[in-house]
Amino acid sequence: MRTVAVVLAAGSGQRFGGELPKQLQRLAGRTLIEHSVGAFQDAPGVDAILLVVSPDLAGPVGELLGGRYGKVTGIVEGGATRTDSTRRALAALGDEECDVLFHDAARPLVDQATIAGCVAALATDRAVGVAIPSSDSIFETRDGVVTAMPRRDALLRCQTPQGFRLSVIRRAYQLADADPGFASSAPTDDCGVVLRYLPDVPVRAVPGSERNLKITYPADLAIAELLLSH
Repeated sequence: MRTVAVVLAAGSGQRFGGELPKQLQRLAGRTLIEHSVGAFQDAPGVDAILLVVSPDLAGPVGELLGGRYGKVTGIVEGGATRTDSTRRALAALGDEECDVLFHDAARPLVDQATIAGCVAALATDRAVGVAIPSSDSIFETRDGVVTAMPRRDALLRCQTPQGFRLSVIRRAYQLADADPGFASSAPTDDCGVVLRYLPDVPVRAVPGSERNLKITYPADLAIAELLLSH
């Protein structure tokens, strides 16, 4: 089964701040988007890479990559939200069945073991999500008051990639599009869309890595620099 990696880089990066888009921030001499694309370029189990970027970055990103990543087959303009960007990626992927891995460009330290784990899991499962154990206890709250405290050993922290058979994630979004209440309570990622609209499809947890952190604030970039230095 052919595997396509979709690198999502259309976010605004408002929490990071600054004039330079977060995707173009530099980490050890390369931009975040180059780190993410490079990881899938080096992954033997990945056949093609599709980039989803904000409309104003399509040209600059194309020039930045400059044909140096042979698996990149296209650059798609993203939407206003994460789920909108996924929809545009699905439209660009065509109708041929394949496995697809959705990865946040803001996670530049994704490693080969994690990517290979997702590819291997999709040989037997139709939906997978990378996750790591939670080292902290978690409160559920309402109006600032603790209402529950789930068992920590049952909690995992979500990362990316998240992988799916193309027909599965496409069907989940078709059902989401038919739901008039989707926009007011949209899941924050693609596994959430499958869990809500295709509850009979199990989402397999694939072990991730503490190094696969998400760059959200400038301090995260400093942590990533330290991790790379070691």
